[in-house]
Amino acid sequence: MNQVALVGRITKDPILRRLSEGRLQTSFILAVNRKFKNQHGEVDADFILCTAWGKVAQNTAKHCGKGSLIGVGGRIQSRTYEREDKSRVFVTEVIGEEIRFLSTKRRENDNLYGEPEDNVQRSGGEESEKEQERITSNFHLPQDEKEGLPIF
Repeated sequence: MNQVALVGRITKDPILRRLSEGRLQTSFILAVNRKFKNQHGEVDADFILCTAWGKVAQNTAKHCGKGSLIGVGGRIQSRTYEREDKSRVFVTEVIGEEIRFLSTKRRENDNLYGEPEDNVQRSGGEESEKEQERITSNFHLPQDEKEGLPIF
């Protein structure tokens, strides 16, 4: 069984990427406090790489900024890739399949509609405004989750 559940704070504004095949993706680091204190009486944190895809990625990038408290449910995934200098890099990350916004903080670069234009990266092709409108308009929160979220 490969299941992960984390609650922590996002360390910097997530960046939304549109990959060449049209899929949306975002990655962010989640700071998760440890349950115990260190030898100096301080609470340490673990910094965990998280990745989300599709609507989960879009909504996380849209509504969460640095310092947002979120819950991430998903799975652990490991992968490797080779750098240009032929060194091999091993990555272990949490694939966030469900993300709950527990306490959101405003993003630094939002426009009127909350879409983080400065934080959208595209690789390959320009996205049409009609397509962006279609993606954004399909997101609806259940009534009990709307309280406390910055929905305009």
